[in-house]
Amino acid sequence: MLSADFLNLGRDIEMVNNSEADWFHLDVMDGRFVPNISYGMSIISTMKKKATKTFDVHLMILEPEKYFEEFKKAGADILTIHQEVSPHLHRSLQAIKALGMKAGVALNPSTPVHTLEDVLCDIDLVLIMSVNPGFGGQKFINHSLHKIRQLKDMIKNLGTETLIEVDGGITLENAELVIKAGADALVAGNTVFSSPDPADTIKKLKQSGK
Repeated sequence: MLSADFLNLGRDIEMVNNSEADWFHLDVMDGRFVPNISYGMSIISTMKKKATKTFDVHLMILEPEKYFEEFKKAGADILTIHQEVSPHLHRSLQAIKALGMKAGVALNPSTPVHTLEDVLCDIDLVLIMSVNPGFGGQKFINHSLHKIRQLKDMIKNLGTETLIEVDGGITLENAELVIKAGADALVAGNTVFSSPDPADTIKKLKQSGK
């Protein structure tokens, strides 16, 4: 939703409600961990009043553990934190789950997937960042395909049910490649909201890889 028109946010939420999209992906940025500031709990709780689908909240912030309960109250169903800012990752994952949310972990482009091996059984979703986080509209980093395949192999070998989500530079042209590499969920902001028919673009993305 970072790419939505915030002057017409209600309209864009309704479009997603009525589209084939499964989740609302909400990027929270603090201007410290990433070089941008987006929105926080008050905007998310307002959006929740109109949205009818799962809230997939991605925290690109330092010290995320301070705000788990507040994001739960705001409406988060899935809460994803970055491996790079979570020195006690296992503890944080358990805290998220104790609040009734699913727990996700995001990896920056330079962070290897093997860093999650020891906690993968505790993770509901791994978010592979296929651009450097902070801004929409960036170009997909092709090495991300290798990371997705590596992660898929880890999940199979460990027998977990962890989902793979990919965020950054997703387009109609590369969506099929990303899905075939092993992705279960795609985040597509700029591709959807810059298109003349966002709902149709979502439909085409959903058909990718079938």
